[in-house]
Amino acid sequence: MQAGRGFIFLRIFGLLLHPERKSMSVETILDDWKKKKFKPVYWFEGEEDYYIDKLTKYAETSILSEAEAGFNLTVFYGREANWADIVNACMRYPMFSENQVVLLKEAQQMKDIDKLEAYIAKPLPSTVFVVAHKEKKVDGRSKLAKLLKDKTELLQTKKMYDNQLPAWTEKLVHAKGFQINQKALLLLVDHIGNDLSRIDNEIDKLLLNLGDRKQITEDDIEKFVGVSKDFNVFELQDAIARKDLAKAVRIIHYFESNPKAGPIQLVLPSLYNFFSKVFQLFGTNLRDEKAAAAATGISPFFIKDYIAAASRFDYEGVERILLLLHEYNLKAVGVNNAGAGDGALMREMVGKMIL
Repeated sequence: MQAGRGFIFLRIFGLLLHPERKSMSVETILDDWKKKKFKPVYWFEGEEDYYIDKLTKYAETSILSEAEAGFNLTVFYGREANWADIVNACMRYPMFSENQVVLLKEAQQMKDIDKLEAYIAKPLPSTVFVVAHKEKKVDGRSKLAKLLKDKTELLQTKKMYDNQLPAWTEKLVHAKGFQINQKALLLLVDHIGNDLSRIDNEIDKLLLNLGDRKQITEDDIEKFVGVSKDFNVFELQDAIARKDLAKAVRIIHYFESNPKAGPIQLVLPSLYNFFSKVFQLFGTNLRDEKAAAAATGISPFFIKDYIAAASRFDYEGVERILLLLHEYNLKAVGVNNAGAGDGALMREMVGKMIL
């Protein structure tokens, strides 16, 4: 009975985690390109632009030398592109180079894209044809989709799930030759959210400002990204999880004075995301951190925080918090609200959660 009720509560905001993400290896494609090993057609499609942009940029700037690119690089944009012009470009032979590169960007905006099927079926080996089809995949029932699987180097991307962001971000920092402490990592990810390109850009900005240091700290996040290390949604979440009402109220006062730091529209989903995962823990063995993390999709980086919260609030307590979040989400949009501001609503809600 409890499990059924819990599932209903987890649907309150519609923020359930996605199924596990699957992806082809971007690194394999880049490694082949660096070794000058090319396939005639590359098709990159899906919801995650970051990987598509990374590969497309490399194809445009690094497959050919600067001298070769002057004769052998052609770029089309889907909205303006004519399929016949693309095919004609692909059918040309390279000049003063072993290969030519033809890029089709924003291919999802192209009309008559299915007219490329004949070329894709029999491409010219000396042409490296790279297609960036963002936002969505080609209809899997279509002839084109079947052809792509058989005749191209196909990369399909999906949005990364929130529980994967800390590990992905830390790995990115390490790949750049640096370290990041856990609080700084969480602040960065929590502030930016699921935008891999922006995370990458912010990390590059941080690294430029580190001087001789090799580790990013929460002070760096505060100074160079603009997130207060003491007054943010994560610290509010932590204060509630520890039942520290005084700290929670101080943070809410800061949010009132700095509305962009913690708007209620950001605070409520973040708190719901945290406590919905705590709620899921009641169906696991809390003593086995690894198993609990795997069963709930919680990042192993932070599983201890969730288990600690579960130990302070019993099943009924977390259930009550989820109901309060639903109630105050409605009040935030004017339902049963006599005019209380965001700060007053958050103080009232947090008081009911902790006391």
